[in-house]
Amino acid sequence: MRVNFLGTGTSRGVPVIGCTCAVCSSSDKRNKRLRTSIMLQSGVTIVIDASVDFRTQMLRHQVRHLDAIVLTHPHVDHILGLDDVYPLNIWSGESMPVYASSDTLAQVRMTFRYLFEEKRYPGIPSLDLRPVEGNFQIGDLLFEPINVMHGRLPILGYRIGNFAFITDVSDIPDASFKKLSGVEYLVLDALRHKKHFSHFTVEDAVEAALKIGAKQTYFVHMCHDLEHETTNQKLPEGMALAYDGLVWEVEASYQC
Repeated sequence: MRVNFLGTGTSRGVPVIGCTCAVCSSSDKRNKRLRTSIMLQSGVTIVIDASVDFRTQMLRHQVRHLDAIVLTHPHVDHILGLDDVYPLNIWSGESMPVYASSDTLAQVRMTFRYLFEEKRYPGIPSLDLRPVEGNFQIGDLLFEPINVMHGRLPILGYRIGNFAFITDVSDIPDASFKKLSGVEYLVLDALRHKKHFSHFTVEDAVEAALKIGAKQTYFVHMCHDLEHETTNQKLPEGMALAYDGLVWEVEASYQC
């Protein structure tokens, strides 16, 4: 399975509007971060989280077809890209399947209420909302939802065989750690060093990654506090900041 890091930044992206800090001003492309999203490619092509930068991400990666979009939670930096699905509807001639918790799908209906009105305006996206109530299959990929906390908001991470994706997390319950046993390839939230009420710090992320025990962990959802190379030099072996455009080939077993 190929994991494409479409974006690795926090909700404001990096550089931040108006900021002249060392990271925002950096010439290192790895410090330029669109909002967090990944694309999985195997027998099917799936995006996890339709970020605010969805259109740019699809153009950068020359995507003409997606089999589905899977959402972790309804915050705008993870769902606003759904409005840019329309060209993919045109090329496929079909509605886009969107998988998420019932609560997230309810928020999608509110945010994009014009998409679900009885008299639809022409030229707007067509979404097929599919509630996640347990494990679900998309093509050759079997998804297992993982319950985590984003501040006070319950959200979903996902395990696909021995690969797991968990963003925007501040706490992983013990039952969810058990579900992550055996994961070898991990993508995990690591906002910054300073404590945050709804995100892992780098130190929190390292601790969780050590507990999960993956052989390789990439961190995402970084803000402009973290310079890429400087941060990587201080991380344990087998852990690193991801960056936009990174392609990761994982030997994923799809049996959850």
